[in-house]
Amino acid sequence: MAYAFIAPAVARLGLVVFYPTISSLITSLTDAQIIGPRNFIGLGNYAELFRDPRFWNALRNTSLYAVVTAPISVGLALIFALLLNRRLPARGVFRSVIFFPFIVSLGIISIAWAFMLDPQVGILAAWLSEIGLPIGNGVRDPAWAMPAVMVVGIWRNTGFFMVLYLAGLQSIPREINEAAEIDGASGLRRFRNITWPLLANTSLFVIVIAAIFSFQAFDQMYVMTSGGPFFSTETMVMLIYSAGFKDYRLGYASAVSWILVIIVLAFSLIQIGYFRKKAVQY
Repeated sequence: MAYAFIAPAVARLGLVVFYPTISSLITSLTDAQIIGPRNFIGLGNYAELFRDPRFWNALRNTSLYAVVTAPISVGLALIFALLLNRRLPARGVFRSVIFFPFIVSLGIISIAWAFMLDPQVGILAAWLSEIGLPIGNGVRDPAWAMPAVMVVGIWRNTGFFMVLYLAGLQSIPREINEAAEIDGASGLRRFRNITWPLLANTSLFVIVIAAIFSFQAFDQMYVMTSGGPFFSTETMVMLIYSAGFKDYRLGYASAVSWILVIIVLAFSLIQIGYFRKKAVQY
């Protein structure tokens, strides 16, 4: 009876997770295209991508995006969570406003930001020019394209991470902080010695999710810049899309996707190992 109950879930996982995963691994070892025969070439696609300057450019762009957006998003989320965990007037409104970008389609958000940053009609571009920060050609400028998509990613994801941190803060027994306050501990000391250690489990989840979000960045690049100008915002997911659905090189695209899987998995395991040592039970 138990196997009968789990059979639908197992079947769904097999169809939408396990089969595509194994199929993509096999495809990465072939010269598969949209049509035509598939020939086994072993590690040929992997050898080619390591010689491909476009792959290294995409890896560099992805790493830069992740290194900047993930820490800033997580840091802002923690600050907002600490502020909005207090008894403040209209804190529910502020929580909703900060969380709202996450529930809106990233494609729609990217279109709106592209208009706001347009040097001809964008209100944000006009404001920046007024304070002495002209943005040139906006997202069509190589110097501003990557910062623009970074801002969109940070603005969208911060609210989601804030909600996760709020859940973690509200799970900490209030008596612990009250006892420390009675003993004369300052707010900063309570955060350093009580709140932050007790948030280790939450921080593990938030940081891993933030890293995955960053390495999978695609929507705002596709909508705002199409990976340009001059490939300055082309990420690894953009490269996978371009190789698979524009150049029809499914084998090469699958190889790039597996390199991305390995990078994300390695980063996640490092984070899990680090925070497991700091996990606190209470």
